[in-house]
Amino acid sequence: MKNRTFAVAATLLLSIACAESADDLDAAKVDVDSPQVVAFIDEMVSDHEFDRDALRGVLSQAAIKPSIIRKISSPAERTLTWAEYRKIFITKERINAGVTFWRENLEMLERISKESGVSIEMIVGIIGVETYFGRITGNDRVLDALATLAFEYPKRARFFRNELVQFLILAREEGLDATTPTGSYAGAMGRPQFMPSSFRAYAVDATGDGKRDIWNDWADVSGSVANYFLEHGWRTGEEVTARATLSAQWKGPVPKPRNTLKAADTVESLSKKGVVFATDLCADSKGELLTYEGNDGAEHWVGFHNFFVITKYNRSVMYALAAHQLGQEIASKVAIHAS
Repeated sequence: MKNRTFAVAATLLLSIACAESADDLDAAKVDVDSPQVVAFIDEMVSDHEFDRDALRGVLSQAAIKPSIIRKISSPAERTLTWAEYRKIFITKERINAGVTFWRENLEMLERISKESGVSIEMIVGIIGVETYFGRITGNDRVLDALATLAFEYPKRARFFRNELVQFLILAREEGLDATTPTGSYAGAMGRPQFMPSSFRAYAVDATGDGKRDIWNDWADVSGSVANYFLEHGWRTGEEVTARATLSAQWKGPVPKPRNTLKAADTVESLSKKGVVFATDLCADSKGELLTYEGNDGAEHWVGFHNFFVITKYNRSVMYALAAHQLGQEIASKVAIHAS
């Protein structure tokens, strides 16, 4: 059965790879004379002082890739249950990789955690979920991804058009060749998978070498993740989540899983509704009941302020819980090794 499972998985991966290759055979270069691209270039020239001919040259090298449209149309958060999603990220292999990363970069991580107030486990959890500690950073050129989504994906064209603007500006600011950086199908870059606007706003030079290198420098990567959390209101030492149950006091049906991105209740109001959980936070601290579809049915958690800070990094409650739990698992194993 185990060999058959591996064979099926290998066949599936090969099929996906072949489908993407076939899609990308149909990839076409950006038409720099189309009205929307001309308008984009005009804006970059007038608003950001780009050289028209140079920018036309860069954009003419961008490819419109059907595989990018397909992938962004069905992200894992929309197609998987929490039980299925968790199995992708909370694995023995990924936890062990995180332990190795933590131990190899201990001095740097301790320094950044002390300076920022963001826990090492949170920094490590994010990097582990985002790119498996640098193993999976995406194979699409950022220029291709953003051009495809800006010009050929009307549903979110406005968002990705702005990210393309931000990417071209940061390439100029950082002295990068805009045709070189690679990332995810959505244009997220480097080991922390920052979108261009996040790079410009939150990436930091944690080594003092004058560069913000989120592709190769682990200190810059870790410092940038920590700075992102700090700038979005991370509270040092505060709890993130608590496992919960519903008592007989709870009225109405069992809540269904949903992607709630902010806390509307408090510790006190949730307790009065019949949600049972343990926390050292004050009664008036913000909290929200979260329901997930786990292996054994409905699974309840209470998310506190810091949980919703994680959703600023990725707007998914499954992502937030996975990143938090991965960091906890790694921290626990690091502590065991240390003792």
